[in-house]
Amino acid sequence: MMSFSEIEIVSKRASKSIGYSWGISEEIGKSVRLLEMFNLPGISTLNQYLKKIKSNHPKKLKNIDKTNKSDDEICPIYTGVSILDNCNQIQEFKVIKFFNMNYPLLIIPFLSRSSEIVNKQICLNLNDGKYILNSNKTILTNIEKSNDFENVNELTIEFLENKNLFTDIEWKELYKMSEDTFVPETENLKNSAAGAGLTDND
Repeated sequence: MMSFSEIEIVSKRASKSIGYSWGISEEIGKSVRLLEMFNLPGISTLNQYLKKIKSNHPKKLKNIDKTNKSDDEICPIYTGVSILDNCNQIQEFKVIKFFNMNYPLLIIPFLSRSSEIVNKQICLNLNDGKYILNSNKTILTNIEKSNDFENVNELTIEFLENKNLFTDIEWKELYKMSEDTFVPETENLKNSAAGAGLTDND
């Protein structure tokens, strides 16, 4: 079994050999490593994608807008790097659509890392399935064969607002119970608390 370090290094070098810059290649290496750590087919998908673009390197999107279309197939790597670099700004869109994207699995690790930066869950919808990315810690999906998507006609990225799953009443009731652990403040506690007894010599 290959180590995660080997997976990252080989992915980075293979990407550089195809025409990506060293900086982008390093991001690809980290991303494929992350996919494999989450038990998603990173190596398999990257291998297929690099073979496809070997003789026709993809173009970068100039900007990320709410709706993104291109005459060419959209590169998930350039797009993922752009989202990661600008996630604090583009989260304001809330929903972003892409049309005609290649191998969308490769965008997932960039979205996962973006989720941690903006402190929001990100939902990736493609075809009839979805991935939910949570602060670069978990990836939930209802898609069984993740590497079956060579190309998707429409892909939607949604920044989910943070919401409590409990009611105000439930919170107040639980907080009331927690108050039983509070230690009543006494003169002895005041005198022994942090900073007590210090004199100001200024």
